[in-house]
Amino acid sequence: MSDDIQSQKKILRREFLTRRANVSRNERDRVSRELVRKFLATELYRESKILMAYASRPDELQLTELFNACFVDGKILAIPLIVSKGEMSAVEVPNFDALELGAFNIFTVKPELRKFVDAEKIDCVIVPGAAFDIHGGRLGLGGGYYDRFLLHAVKAHKIAFAYDFQLVDNLPKEFHDVKIDSVMTPKIFWHAVDDQKFRHIATP
Repeated sequence: MSDDIQSQKKILRREFLTRRANVSRNERDRVSRELVRKFLATELYRESKILMAYASRPDELQLTELFNACFVDGKILAIPLIVSKGEMSAVEVPNFDALELGAFNIFTVKPELRKFVDAEKIDCVIVPGAAFDIHGGRLGLGGGYYDRFLLHAVKAHKIAFAYDFQLVDNLPKEFHDVKIDSVMTPKIFWHAVDDQKFRHIATP
């Protein structure tokens, strides 16, 4: 059964990532700005003191404006750092100058400036993924890094920014998959009300 689920995930991951890669740069940037703007207006952002986000790849929704807002608002911002196979940690980003291009052309904090952030203290994590469902399911990128990390981020609200086509009714799940708490798309904002389903709440 597990092999069947993994095969389903692999097929779906390829389909969603291909569709995401085909979004034009102008549309990607427009949606990125819209979602960041909506997120900055939420109580979740206002009340979070320590946030973790991802350093976007070119075909992902871009979070530069979120980074800038965190710097301006005095938030502690962290991004992932791969520390070993299958394991990542959170590293503080004090400013844009602390970043440099790392592996796979993804920005990372310069080695001499790295300050690790305790996962248990993070208030909110912006979680990447290929697709999400209305039950809190997440189709990751296949490495399992976030599933392992989020087990330690016990108090963090886990939210995903996504295109509308990335939010579906159901995704295949395995026992180790960590659920997320919210998904924000240009049209809707789904938020978990229990362990089984989301509800639609008004966007800011």
